[in-house]
Amino acid sequence: MNSSLLLSAATFIYALASVFYIGSFSFKKQTLAKLGFWVIIIGFISNTGGILLRWVESYQMGYGHAPFSNMYESLVFFSWTVAALYIFVEFKYKESIIGVFISPLIFLAIAYASFDPSISSKISPLIPALKSNWLIAHVITCFLGYAGFALAFGFSFIYFIKPKDPNATSIFAKLPDWDIIDEMTYQMIVFGFLFLTIGIITGSVWANSAWGKYWSWDPKETWSLITWFVYAIFLHLRLMRGWHGAKLALVSIVGFAAVLFTYFGVNYLLSGLHSYG
Repeated sequence: MNSSLLLSAATFIYALASVFYIGSFSFKKQTLAKLGFWVIIIGFISNTGGILLRWVESYQMGYGHAPFSNMYESLVFFSWTVAALYIFVEFKYKESIIGVFISPLIFLAIAYASFDPSISSKISPLIPALKSNWLIAHVITCFLGYAGFALAFGFSFIYFIKPKDPNATSIFAKLPDWDIIDEMTYQMIVFGFLFLTIGIITGSVWANSAWGKYWSWDPKETWSLITWFVYAIFLHLRLMRGWHGAKLALVSIVGFAAVLFTYFGVNYLLSGLHSYG
């Protein structure tokens, strides 16, 4: 068995989990949500195995680097981090409804990596700038931050579809209470903000080692900083100004849009030192 087979299996398993979660929401069947949870765990295991096997394959080919060096590998790892954090959140808080919004995101990320012909899944040697022990620390912390922001986005989105009328009878009426949505959004952003901060710091140390300076205002660095500031504003508005509810949820959504541009937009629209990503 090779890594490609396991990662392809993970793609279809995540798709199945999405079907179960969306079906549980549409037909108000909690049994489907429970099935979706166990299916997403199976997908996560397959995803984990694929990443580990790809790492082994890199060593067998003589490259010997962690599988975090290109767009394909980063999308696979992004799916893994979001799945890992989501499994923890559902296991701890028993709020399966967020799976309706998060499981498709997990599936779309790994499906994009698997099926977009412009993204190569080939294992290649690292370019000189990436040959550093900081690679693992920087990528893992940044993507754990992205995972936290992804879940916060899912909770924030609920604010704009949950009926204001407590007596409403639509399928959206069973969404979590406002205070639960608000608290979970906050917790996920605190989690993401801490890891993104560590990711920026490790990236700066790595940049100094690779290019001789801690900060060069490269487009990826600049947009990472913009993203950091958006979430810093979120925390300031929540902790110092007492903001709650839809206004704060909107800031969370804007923050995740900044995350997506930092991740995708910079790679495809802007050139810089991180263009190899």
